[in-house]
Amino acid sequence: MKINIGKAIMDLNVNEFAVGNDLVYLPDFVASCTDLFKTKVFTSREIDYCNSFDQPMLRYASTWAAKEAVYKAVKQLYKQALPFKKIEVIRSKIAGIPKINLPANLSGLDISLSITHDGDYAFAIAIVKKTYD
Repeated sequence: MKINIGKAIMDLNVNEFAVGNDLVYLPDFVASCTDLFKTKVFTSREIDYCNSFDQPMLRYASTWAAKEAVYKAVKQLYKQALPFKKIEVIRSKIAGIPKINLPANLSGLDISLSITHDGDYAFAIAIVKKTYD
């Protein structure tokens, strides 16, 4: 069977999928990550998770990158405001697979999230699929 890739791409409903990513430079992030910023952006569960590590700023930066990536992807599908504190990155265990909690009005989204860090950088990418209109 011969597949026409160009036609397959054109047939894809681009309003059903979105991708977001973010790259955080750790030295700049550390300088801006004040207690006020933490309480405005991170949930108590995220703060507890980040603070459970020897290098919590690396975890804060990784979680921030994840929130930004999800925000960018969701914003392509839904134009309403989405505060960063309403995007919660959760893990079932230390360094476990990250999952996203969103407000109930966005429950019809499947989100695949990947977070990584190396040296002075943290990176996240989110792929979002709309499961309803």
